[in-house]
Amino acid sequence: MGSQLDLPDGLVVVSKRSCPTCVLIEPVMGELAEAGTAFTVFSQDDPTFPALPEGVVDDTSLERSYRLEIEAVPTLLRIENGAEVARLLGWNKAEWRSFTGIDTLGEALPERQPGCGSLSVEPGMAEELAVRFGDANLSARQIEVSPLEDEMEACFDRGWSDGLPVVPPTPVRVLKMLSGTTRSPDEIIGNIPPDLAECTVEKVAINAVMAGCKPEYLPVVLAAVEAALIDQFCMHGLLATTWFSGPIVIVNGPIAKRIGMNSRGNVLGQGNRANATIGRALQLVIRNVGGGKPQGVDRATMGTPGKYTFCFAEREEDSPWEPLSVERGFETGKSTVTLFGGDGVQGVVDQKSRNAASLARTMAGSLRTVAGPKVVMGPAALLVVSPEHARIFREAGWSKAQLKEAIDAALQIPGKELITGANGIIDGLPEKFKDKTLPKFKPGELHIVHAGGNAGLFSAIIGGWVASGSKGSQAVTKEIGT
Repeated sequence: MGSQLDLPDGLVVVSKRSCPTCVLIEPVMGELAEAGTAFTVFSQDDPTFPALPEGVVDDTSLERSYRLEIEAVPTLLRIENGAEVARLLGWNKAEWRSFTGIDTLGEALPERQPGCGSLSVEPGMAEELAVRFGDANLSARQIEVSPLEDEMEACFDRGWSDGLPVVPPTPVRVLKMLSGTTRSPDEIIGNIPPDLAECTVEKVAINAVMAGCKPEYLPVVLAAVEAALIDQFCMHGLLATTWFSGPIVIVNGPIAKRIGMNSRGNVLGQGNRANATIGRALQLVIRNVGGGKPQGVDRATMGTPGKYTFCFAEREEDSPWEPLSVERGFETGKSTVTLFGGDGVQGVVDQKSRNAASLARTMAGSLRTVAGPKVVMGPAALLVVSPEHARIFREAGWSKAQLKEAIDAALQIPGKELITGANGIIDGLPEKFKDKTLPKFKPGELHIVHAGGNAGLFSAIIGGWVASGSKGSQAVTKEIGT
């Protein structure tokens, strides 16, 4: 960045009046002037400070400090042929004497004194200055909003909202969001359905801003978007179905705690910024980049409030089972997102079962109703087991596999129970199945996670898209990068 400045050869001091150390060394700068040293002062906050015969260079715009990458003041630079060749930070008497060649410099001053932070690196300033001085390197089309136009209403008017207010994605906010990842803004991560529009990291960041994310959430959002593009997840079909379903994001691994996600009380509800905005960002990418809007390609008959956002973290630290990510083949300690095409939340209450087998039967009875009690071999489900229910399985020594086996055994349904009408036709199945036993779920289509608050013998069922499996949407898992 320094190549864009015309720097005078000699010494350059960057200072500010609000820095006690800069005020302390004001006599030193006077000594340099008296010695005839070629030096220039860039002042960040007061073009009259310090008082020198030749004056100082006004850097209240902070362009010089920004382009010189000044982190602290005072900073002493040596410039040769218009380029920096050396620098000192703060005040150190011996170093300044050696640097300037004046052996008596600052005789009355202490030996050393730390400086202060540069105004150019205060929180938010790096992005502000990058935009101000043309170094933002953003490629997305920018839309000018009239000074008289309300920014929030402008986002509504242009169709960028999911129905709730969004944060206007200004260049400064987008740059701040991009600071949350090491990936290049122009990296193409795929084509977003239904329009198969090309999507870059920058476009994901824009929608993460609108959703209300913090920069540290961006790697999770990126992984969620990439997971949604895996063919087996069938995001286009999930969007276009008349069923209730939408993408549900389950986060595993250390990143969940690092960014403050909720895996405990009210885990599937409101109140946690990370949970709420990560899921919302994915939905906004599908809407704003891919074109998936209600009553357009989104053909849901009724939909679900979860299509605003549906994201939570698994409660791993005291779970009786391996995390969902490990069950799905990832190493312990890896951070992942799992996407499941699900609909609303169905509560399961069992305050009477005192053993694992009885509780498993209760859960199986509730799971029978997923997509309707006569639907078999088609739907998927996500069973969210609360800590109090999980305690019963822990005390019995049941693994997750044992629980699935018990539920599967209890959900082998005689075909004759599915017969409807006088003609003996089975709902949605050939008549030949009426004398057979049919499983409620196909193998691998029941997923179990541990989450929720400490109190309450309640668990939750989230039904999947009725067109699950190879003909519909399958759960997918993606490792979270940086």
